[in-house]
Amino acid sequence: MKKTVFAFLMIFTIVSLNAQTKDELKALQAPKKDSIAILQGQVDVIQSKIDALTGWKKGVFGTIGGNISGFNNWYSKGTPNSSAGNIGITFNGYANLLQEKFFWRNSLGVNLNWVKLDDKDDPSDDKDFKSATDVFTLSSLYGKKLSDKWAVSALGEYRTTIIDNFNDPGYLDVGVGATWTPITNLIVVINPLNYNFVFSDSDSVYDSSTGAKIVADYTATVGEVNLRSNFSTFQSYKNIDLSNWTFTNSLGYTLWKGIGVGFELGLRKNKQEALSYAIVNNPLETFNTVDNDLQSYWLFGLNYGF
Repeated sequence: MKKTVFAFLMIFTIVSLNAQTKDELKALQAPKKDSIAILQGQVDVIQSKIDALTGWKKGVFGTIGGNISGFNNWYSKGTPNSSAGNIGITFNGYANLLQEKFFWRNSLGVNLNWVKLDDKDDPSDDKDFKSATDVFTLSSLYGKKLSDKWAVSALGEYRTTIIDNFNDPGYLDVGVGATWTPITNLIVVINPLNYNFVFSDSDSVYDSSTGAKIVADYTATVGEVNLRSNFSTFQSYKNIDLSNWTFTNSLGYTLWKGIGVGFELGLRKNKQEALSYAIVNNPLETFNTVDNDLQSYWLFGLNYGF
């Protein structure tokens, strides 16, 4: 009986000491967490001052995604003997010159994707990789500062595809207006006077026009995270059917020595492109009859940031 009581007392003592030790460690941990939060706040303030310094600021990050697969006598699928592959690449870069009285901001965004399906039972099928996503955007913005947040500016933006149909269509926006910089990494361009040049072999569908151009771009590096979000829209004064918008979002997270994971999502509405695609199957389609469906693409894969 005495042995049982003694064992019980030993267990109770050990549990009590362990609980006490845990509480003591938590008590020691709390002020250190507060100290880390204070230091992180100081680091953020210093980083914001660094970001506001004049001179060139450059950055590049991208994503590579890919997969391959093979099937042999896999009867549950339509092509039981086949191989497939998918390769995707995104690239985002910027080079910004910031001075006390002016700025010059340049950016480049590329997203390319290829897919392949080889049906081994069909000798006539196409075994080559085909382009699936094809996006190329280059922009340049120059501004003369009126204050810390406002500037008069001129913007040039070019968008096209580069794998299959380079510059068919291609869009070149050139305009003047104002640039608003509410925070360091966010740029909002408002151009009430803009001309949208459209280059294409199909003149009956695509048309250039004057209109308003609005661009909002957020590019930042926060710790191990690289982020870029860009919204660009053109609103035609000539015909609403000539208007368009594109919204892209890129995210890269570094895990080890510049290598990490990345994700990109792109959305677009462009009635001229919708009509050009539709009349291939139905030449009687018009702007009034065509469905201007939302265009989208996404890519997830390995990321490498510089």
